[in-house]
Amino acid sequence: MKNEVLLNLFKCCEEFSASDIHITSGEVPYLRIQGKLIQVPNFASISASEARELALCLLREMNGEGSDEANQKQLASTQAIDGAVTSAAGSRYRFNIFKQNNGYGVALRRLDDKFQTISQLGLPEQLASFCKLTHGLVIVSGPTGSGKSTTIATLLDMINSSRSGHIITIEDPIEYIHKSKQCLVQQRQIGRDASCFNAALVEALRQDPDTIFVGEMREIETMRTAITAAETGHLVFTTLHSGDTVGAIERFVSVFPEGEQDSIRQQLSLVLRGVFAQRLLPAKEEGERRVVCNELLLVTPAVSNLIATGKSRQIASMMQTGRSSGMITFDESLNQLYSIGKISQETYSSMAVTASAR
Repeated sequence: MKNEVLLNLFKCCEEFSASDIHITSGEVPYLRIQGKLIQVPNFASISASEARELALCLLREMNGEGSDEANQKQLASTQAIDGAVTSAAGSRYRFNIFKQNNGYGVALRRLDDKFQTISQLGLPEQLASFCKLTHGLVIVSGPTGSGKSTTIATLLDMINSSRSGHIITIEDPIEYIHKSKQCLVQQRQIGRDASCFNAALVEALRQDPDTIFVGEMREIETMRTAITAAETGHLVFTTLHSGDTVGAIERFVSVFPEGEQDSIRQQLSLVLRGVFAQRLLPAKEEGERRVVCNELLLVTPAVSNLIATGKSRQIASMMQTGRSSGMITFDESLNQLYSIGKISQETYSSMAVTASAR
């Protein structure tokens, strides 16, 4: 990578342990540190020509292909494009280039340099049970930027490190690079290796997989195929944008036409193994990485029955009494984070108000 501005921004991002870089024509670049946006210290404004050249550099470097013709055509057609690159220091960045008022804008998300353990991420140990499954559907939900991709990457690495099998990931773009360990790992990127999520998932079923990761459920057909994959003996991981575990189930079902929703609930109740929802909160101590507040729903026979009969509101009550089964509510997670001094009184109070409003 030869763009000096980009190299310096990567260096700053890594030195300050920032999570994101924001670049806009005519503005000083910004870093997101502990959830707050700050201007990059001692950095000049990015001109329109610099922003364009920076965007083109990312397009050339994405996927290591060294050619940006097809990527430039996509950007010109859709006005935005996703991708991922690796910095000189080995950090992986996911990016979105987009057209905006003064030219180009770029948002880059820094991914973890290496796979971390469940405990290192501050996640509940119960998540390890998902890695022992041989079939079914597991959903990780949360808002954008809540760490869903990192959680999935950790679970896939645990499977890759602990048992033999064939893992296929379907992503847009590929974020974490998985090298084959105990498993054979193959990673496909939408636009480069496959035309769309559903086509790649249909093709994956003919490629003898044991575990499949679908980067995001965006379309009805992809959701339908994912259920089929889980029904036919595959372990399927995916992500959804949803605030909590019950909301993830309802969002999944609501995508389908009303006339299909009852049958989808029946199918989902049989294949769903668990839903994990997470949010990132600012740490109490300055300079520490954000902490994860989470909610874990494990699909027991009783929960399966509630999903099948459309009684989702009762699932929340069952989670509150399901601690012995390993379930966790956001309230319990929030209380624990506050009691051990991980979050401030201000954060605790604001999140408690949000939780009570659900």
